[in-house]
Amino acid sequence: MRRRRRLRFMSVIAVPRQRIRVGGFWAVAFAFAVVMGFTTIPTPLWPIYQQRDGFSSLTVTVVFAAYAVGVAVSLFAAGHLSDWHGRRRVLLTALAFNVAAAAIFLVSSALPALLLARVLSGLGVGVATATATAWLAELEARDAPQSTLRRAQLVATAANLGGFAAGALLGGALAQWVAQPLVVPFAVSLALLLAGIVLVALTPETRPPLVPRPAYRPQRVVVPSAARGRYLAAAAATLLAFAALGLFSSLTGTFLAQTLHQRSHLLAGAVAAAVFGSAVAAQLATIALPPRRLVVTGLTALPLGLALAVAGVWLPSPSLALFLAGGVAIGAGAGLLFKGALATGAALAPDESRAEALAGLFLAGYVGLAGPVVGLGLLTQLVSMRLSLLLFAAALAAAVALVARPLLSER
Repeated sequence: MRRRRRLRFMSVIAVPRQRIRVGGFWAVAFAFAVVMGFTTIPTPLWPIYQQRDGFSSLTVTVVFAAYAVGVAVSLFAAGHLSDWHGRRRVLLTALAFNVAAAAIFLVSSALPALLLARVLSGLGVGVATATATAWLAELEARDAPQSTLRRAQLVATAANLGGFAAGALLGGALAQWVAQPLVVPFAVSLALLLAGIVLVALTPETRPPLVPRPAYRPQRVVVPSAARGRYLAAAAATLLAFAALGLFSSLTGTFLAQTLHQRSHLLAGAVAAAVFGSAVAAQLATIALPPRRLVVTGLTALPLGLALAVAGVWLPSPSLALFLAGGVAIGAGAGLLFKGALATGAALAPDESRAEALAGLFLAGYVGLAGPVVGLGLLTQLVSMRLSLLLFAAALAAAVALVARPLLSER
């Protein structure tokens, strides 16, 4: 009788554990999306800071770039550490950094505090991107050994860009409708991040810590020498895709308010969400396309979107609809280019250093997110917003043309 009761008790305990095991894939996807969404929560809030505290466009881009610098430093210094220390431990650390950033946003809106919060957020995102992407692939391989890992690749890229979209929309909606627009969005973010910590803590580990641990070294990328040219081209394409998206992560509200005379916080969030949402939609619609087709389509759509956005601002009567259409095309092109470059670069790396190779691609992306956008912020201090956008778009389109040939090469 006692043995029967013990077996019955153990069977009851086994049910939730099995559910957690099966649900681990989606737990990691949720945590990844929440981390990425938190980074764009401030996107529609920057005009409020500008109006209340007198921030210039350059100040906004510098605060935005502080996040991107944090990401780049994190990817270089720690993006590969989950290969050594385990996926769970590293992703929990990334979530903890973002919890700290959300807490800072809640207690202070002074410029030094904003810079610190954005750097902390970036440090967390840097280790989260490569770690979550690799962990999703391993969780799918564990649950479905015959899988091609396409679902993991799609979910990882969708959580990345979809998280951006959701964060911008949530931030804009809350800023429009709540009494404390610089407090409530970060309180909601904090709650979601804490939920992500709980879910990740319950997710099975797929990469146990190495014993003994290797001596620390910063990020490096290990790819066969014959494929190095294509990998670098994939990194350059990722840089350009993120540079285009950075425009809508940093200065969307400013362009809408100063050039298109649209001051709605909800609209600012919705425009940014539409850009990132179109990136996700494009990825979902092209799930069966090979990387080369994704790259070709992305390289075509991105310059087209830039031309439409510039035209919308330069018309004698500026057109919100044309600017939004350009943003959607930019998002779709950047999403496809990013997905194709990610698949290309990851396929060139050995299995044992996959996370490190992914970290290298994300490092290139966040360098692109920081540098060009700060350059755009500097331009806005020297020339008009319209001319700044024209010069930024022309430079980006020229760079896209230069990277096309080596990225599409078969060697």
